[in-house]
Amino acid sequence: MKKIAIFASGSGSNAENIINYFKNDTENVVKIVFCNKPDAYVLERAKRLSVPTFVFGREEFSHSDLVLNELKRLDIDLIVLAGFLWKVPDAIIDVYPDRVINIHPALLPSYGGKGMYGMKVHEAVIAAGEKESGITIHHVNNHYDEGAIIFQAKCEIVPGDTPETLATKVHALEYEYFPRVIKELLEKGL
Repeated sequence: MKKIAIFASGSGSNAENIINYFKNDTENVVKIVFCNKPDAYVLERAKRLSVPTFVFGREEFSHSDLVLNELKRLDIDLIVLAGFLWKVPDAIIDVYPDRVINIHPALLPSYGGKGMYGMKVHEAVIAAGEKESGITIHHVNNHYDEGAIIFQAKCEIVPGDTPETLATKVHALEYEYFPRVIKELLEKGL
């Protein structure tokens, strides 16, 4: 059984989608949801879906082995960032090389980097007059949004699209592809 840990900072709709996708999977399981905000709605979603949670602060994440030790204790195979906004410490990346993945709401390498998340990305894409956007699922390394690209899916931007309508299109791509790409990675044996 391959074990997945999801890291999330906010609402958790992607986390819920992933948990539901693997709910009846006999070979893969979402073992835990890690969260850096004690009031994030993702914690409610995880509780409702009977997935344990682990809440931590910045100091515990960046300057101690608390989170890393919990990952090791649970024998996690893959770490999935689903709306998680903090940079992953080198200590975790070193122990889980090519086993930490993220989803970004644009076509990297464009519109990535520190501070580029959520609606900020969609606003920048629309302001630039782009004709398409999409999602990028990528490995996490020591730099924001610079890890090797695993998968991309595109959506068209049409006249009249707003950051909000683009967000809806991008979310649809996330929900459709993120769980499937996770499963493919697990089946390849990482």
